[in-house]
Amino acid sequence: MAVINSSQKETLRKVLRTIRPYRVYLIISILLAALTVVLTLYIPILIGQAIDHIAAPGKVSFDKLKPILLRGGIIIVITAAAQWVMNICNNRLTYNIVRDVRRNAFRKIGILPLSYIDAHPTGEIVSRVIADADQFADGLLMGFTQLFTGVLTIIGTLGFMLSVNWLITIVVVVITPISLFVAAFIAKHTFTMFRLQSETRGEQTALIDEMIGGQKVVQAFGHEKAAISRFAEINERLRRYSLRATFFSSLTNPATRFVNSLVYAGVGVVGAFSALRGLLTIGQLSAFLSYANQYTKPFNEISGVVTELQNALACAARLFELIEEEPQTPDADPAEPLGTLDAKGVRRAEGRVEIENVSFSYVPEQRLIENFNLKVSLGQRVAIVGPTGCGKTTMINLLMRFYDPQKGAIYVDGTDVQKATRKDLRSQYGMVLQETWLKAGTIRENIVFGKPDATEEEMIAAAKASHADSFIKRLPQGYDTVIGEDGGGLSQGQKQLLCITRLMLALPPMLILDEATSSIDTRTEIRIQRAFAKMMQGRTSFIVAHRLSTIREADIILVMRDGRIVEQGDHESLLQRGGFYAELYNSQFALGRTDT
Repeated sequence: MAVINSSQKETLRKVLRTIRPYRVYLIISILLAALTVVLTLYIPILIGQAIDHIAAPGKVSFDKLKPILLRGGIIIVITAAAQWVMNICNNRLTYNIVRDVRRNAFRKIGILPLSYIDAHPTGEIVSRVIADADQFADGLLMGFTQLFTGVLTIIGTLGFMLSVNWLITIVVVVITPISLFVAAFIAKHTFTMFRLQSETRGEQTALIDEMIGGQKVVQAFGHEKAAISRFAEINERLRRYSLRATFFSSLTNPATRFVNSLVYAGVGVVGAFSALRGLLTIGQLSAFLSYANQYTKPFNEISGVVTELQNALACAARLFELIEEEPQTPDADPAEPLGTLDAKGVRRAEGRVEIENVSFSYVPEQRLIENFNLKVSLGQRVAIVGPTGCGKTTMINLLMRFYDPQKGAIYVDGTDVQKATRKDLRSQYGMVLQETWLKAGTIRENIVFGKPDATEEEMIAAAKASHADSFIKRLPQGYDTVIGEDGGGLSQGQKQLLCITRLMLALPPMLILDEATSSIDTRTEIRIQRAFAKMMQGRTSFIVAHRLSTIREADIILVMRDGRIVEQGDHESLLQRGGFYAELYNSQFALGRTDT
């Protein structure tokens, strides 16, 4: 077998730990492999005995041939049945393991901190869970199917050959290690190439995903040539790594076949001289030649398995890297409950939010928010305004605990949010962002996403409140119309209306609106703003807006600049102050504009 390095050994240990729950399949497979090998190796003995009974003209003993042939037929049937059951066990073992690894990887994605998702391309993560898992399955299946049988065949063949003639067996054993050295030398070079191939494939998947997702922008800005050039560069690297990996792996089989041919020739020459001296019968020589062929054949198979295992281990290593990534900070245990139980047994917070001395930055050397303080009373509408990059969206990330502050604390109803569960906290907020998100499914499924137990009447009432009901009814199947990923053929405005409907149906005690009406026409926006105003009554609301005309009615306007609140007050008082807010407001309306 090939020599493997320390990282591969560690990956192999992880794979074996994954196999542990299915060790019954593994044990059955090994036992059946042993049975198959023993029966397969017994066949040449029967054939040799049969040859000895027909060794010369007029010396054919049909009475002795019949039981030999009958025994051979029974053995062949048993061997075929054992191989069939063994393959079933191997398939179950392999695909159960891959299912578990994929499931663990997907579960880990659900609890990874957003910092990891933000730092890794989506396509690269998808490539690990899909393509790498498939490659891992192929290598694992080949390993279970051929590796056990091959190793047992080698051991069993040596045993049978020793029982017939020890001298010829020594010839076989002396020449065979050359095949092992050749396989080991080649395998050392293949793992690196297969790992580079796997990583580059993930990079290519990420680029394709990014380009398809932003195809309109790519075409609008004439970025096609640059995208094609970038793809060509990655594709060329993938070609180069794939060719090298394939080249080294393809050397294994012919190299080992050459050594195996030397073994076969050595057995033939030594066996022929032994037969001439009367040390072997013709039947025994025939059995030995068959054993020599069977003995060398597993080395060819194992060399191919080694190549596949190199690829499988490279892919498994990337999968385990994802699975073993540090998850987000676990919820407090025991966690403090947020809010009080309502009539339906659901916890609802009052909506008092307090931020004390919060400091946060995405990158340690680049400061963003420092010593941020804010106190929001029940039912207040808080607008957050400021130039791009000042920290508005970061505030939402902190409120929702998508990120945790490096310093300071955030309280909801007097409870530190880091002492409550994320699920409990996030169930108190309803979000509508500028960037919409819809899943593949029906309109109905997308609307009730935040309240699965909603009635038909509640859903339609929410759609009417958001003014989405009219366009939904015009769709081919109404609320049962199936849409594709991220909204399919719906316009950006229609997708945003569905997200607003989802919020209006859930009606949580606190709201976050980040440019929630940015893609909606002015007439509909006015109506939705009225619906929002009604919905905000009694609910604490955080409104992020570039269009300052939409936040005039806010109770508190926080003007942010470079991660700090530079001004605070209502619309009129801030205008009278003539500071940064007045500058922003006047810059929008000086030329009659209503947005930036």
